[in-house]
Amino acid sequence: MDYKSYFDWVAQNDAKPRRYQRTFHQQILSLLKFHIAKESKVLEWGCGRGDLLAGLKPSRGLGIDLSPLMLAGAQSRHNDKVLEFRNGDLQFDEVSEKFDVIIMDYLAGYLKDIQKCLKSLHTSSHARTRLYITSLNYAWRPIFAMAQPFGLVVKQPPSNWLSANDLTNLLTLAGWEVIYKSTEQLFPFHLPLISTLFNRFLVRLPVFKHFGATLLLIARPRISPLIRSDISCSVIVPVCNESGNIRPALERIPVLGKRTEIIFVEGHSNDDTWNVIQSETKRYQGPHKISYCQQSGEGKWDAVHAGFTKAKGDILVIQDGDLTAPPEDLPKFYDAIVNGHAEFANGSRLVYPMEGKAMQTLNFFGNKFFALVLSYIIGQPIKDSLCGTKMILRKDYERLLNRIKVFGEFDPFGDFNLIFGSALLDLRIRDIPVRYRDRIYGSTNILRFRHGVLLLRMCWFGLRNLKFPSFKIPKIKEKNFP
Repeated sequence: MDYKSYFDWVAQNDAKPRRYQRTFHQQILSLLKFHIAKESKVLEWGCGRGDLLAGLKPSRGLGIDLSPLMLAGAQSRHNDKVLEFRNGDLQFDEVSEKFDVIIMDYLAGYLKDIQKCLKSLHTSSHARTRLYITSLNYAWRPIFAMAQPFGLVVKQPPSNWLSANDLTNLLTLAGWEVIYKSTEQLFPFHLPLISTLFNRFLVRLPVFKHFGATLLLIARPRISPLIRSDISCSVIVPVCNESGNIRPALERIPVLGKRTEIIFVEGHSNDDTWNVIQSETKRYQGPHKISYCQQSGEGKWDAVHAGFTKAKGDILVIQDGDLTAPPEDLPKFYDAIVNGHAEFANGSRLVYPMEGKAMQTLNFFGNKFFALVLSYIIGQPIKDSLCGTKMILRKDYERLLNRIKVFGEFDPFGDFNLIFGSALLDLRIRDIPVRYRDRIYGSTNILRFRHGVLLLRMCWFGLRNLKFPSFKIPKIKEKNFP
């Protein structure tokens, strides 16, 4: 099949179908705008008339298409200096420039060798590039076939019909790892209330979630390990009434990377924790660089953010000051990040047996419940939402802060800030099992029921803003096509 001739023909003959499909394409744009931050560098293969690329508001946008007539339409419609439109065919061409985002919107069905094309995309990707693929759900094939005689859909040439599993397999073979997949657009039309009900809520629920018109897959390149000799690590230790744990923390935190920095953040203790931090730091003769500060606000997130702001390391990690999640497990987190197995490493206390007094029964089942809810919200499996040990690259943390800024101050704990923010960045989140120990010194700072209510509020917040977000449908400007 000569797809170049076909899409040249489409460029001249799809005025009527485009009018009927306007809402469909607006919904796709809205969906991708939720995932892709403004000012990203975006490469779109099969860009057509460039509406999707332009609507994402990139800092640099490159659209490539094999149809000269489609490209003429793109250049006519989008005279923006940050956008470039270029003739090319993913079957044969590569782009060596690196992009934050690569998009294949309804392109895979027209590729003769999908695996080869996916592999060639690595030349345009860096470690944090995200590949967004949309494709038609096979269940909708009869509907699209019936729509063609009425002029609602242009006549289609022979093409690939791919399931989500087909695409996942091809991505894996081509060196990509799927982070997220879903179906979208259960009702790809615009009717007030009905569109919201179907596309915001029903498509996320069991049974219905298999029948959206669009398959969406988000993937990352399987990256090479970082060079350990170049990577430094900052360990943030929030402490409140933990004076008896300061010395053990200094003794037990292992060396991570070329330099390990330990930062104690003291949180308005009632005991002598602040004085002990200062005295033990002066006495310390070990391999780590030690610093400390007092948080100005309240809550663990304020303490963690204060420590991360002060930190100098390439990798940032939280180590709770009660030491119930052993510092000896930190190398497992470090290995996961450095080897590229995880981009956000989340501790899980619910795999190995715990010591007798480490977690009360009600807390155990509460953590199980919140982990199930959280896994549903973010679309990635997570077993323990509240383990204090978490690790992330500094550059990802800085992007995360910018990404969650729109939500304001919503999480006093910090766990949900980090998990929700990582999900919004489409980072690969992985659990790192730890052995949960009894507290040796002091008493817990957790108020079971008061904090349980706060956690329910966090889950409700996540459901509204991540799982069932209210998409704003952007307008795609109308203009006669050449």
